[in-house]
Amino acid sequence: MAKSTCVRIETGGRRGCPSDSLTCVPTPSLAALPIRRLTLRDLNACADLSEDRGWPREEHKWGLLLSAGKGFGIDDPEGGLVAACVVTEYGAWGRPDLGAIGMVLVAERHARRGVGRRLMQHVLSTMGTTPLTLHATPYGRPLYEELGFKVTGRAEMLRGRFTPGGPQPTVATRAATAEDLPAILRLDEEVFGTDRTPLIARLPAFADQLRVAEEDGRLIGYTAAWPNMDTHVVGPLIARDTETAKALIASLAARTERPLRTDIDVRHEELLAWAKERGLASVAFNAVMTYGIAELPGDWTRRFAPLTVAAG
Repeated sequence: MAKSTCVRIETGGRRGCPSDSLTCVPTPSLAALPIRRLTLRDLNACADLSEDRGWPREEHKWGLLLSAGKGFGIDDPEGGLVAACVVTEYGAWGRPDLGAIGMVLVAERHARRGVGRRLMQHVLSTMGTTPLTLHATPYGRPLYEELGFKVTGRAEMLRGRFTPGGPQPTVATRAATAEDLPAILRLDEEVFGTDRTPLIARLPAFADQLRVAEEDGRLIGYTAAWPNMDTHVVGPLIARDTETAKALIASLAARTERPLRTDIDVRHEELLAWAKERGLASVAFNAVMTYGIAELPGDWTRRFAPLTVAAG
């Protein structure tokens, strides 16, 4: 049953003098509220929604996702957003071959009323036959499984202050320059399995650090550290092998005073063990899920961590 909202309206009184009256109008049900595209103008509302659910506000990350991806949301008649999510498309312009879904949030006051399901069904309908992926928390996983997503992997979130120690990395790393961007984009597409230019090309402005590893003048890995609240998130992390990944992480850590945070594919057991020895602790696990494909494209052996779990 729809609720009613009472509003005070001005009406004409005796001899044309205005007078107030209280009129009750029905409040639209959640199912009747339209889903619309979000833009950068909605950044504060999205951050408010994150905060409402006990997440960090993460304005910096929301700004990237809303500019590089497609945001979807439902406005709350009482102000703010009922729900929101973002889809980042990869591949040819207008013909994506993969979409990453992230930041699926429903306001606490509207939780457990089917809003998240309705928003996800809208995304599935909008994306048509495009394969999809997402990182699911244990809380969200049952809904995604009901919608047809399958668990195809797992990522472990680590956080902490990096403590140098042990053998020094032998792989050479350096700060990336503008001239490195074409090579970074080629390597990223080769490893990720699809073109992510609209996202990766934003890294120089988005990240505080962007570093590359090279051998004989050839790029063999790259990573970035971008600010998120009080941490630096390490990602993406793409490397030829584990030793290269270690060298890249160590080079980022040497140039920041903040704790590091990253999400590492659990198949990279050696890197996870090394990171924990260096002071990063396990925080949580997320299920990597796909829809429309049996597994993610590309070469997982060189794909160590995503830019953010919200964008794959």
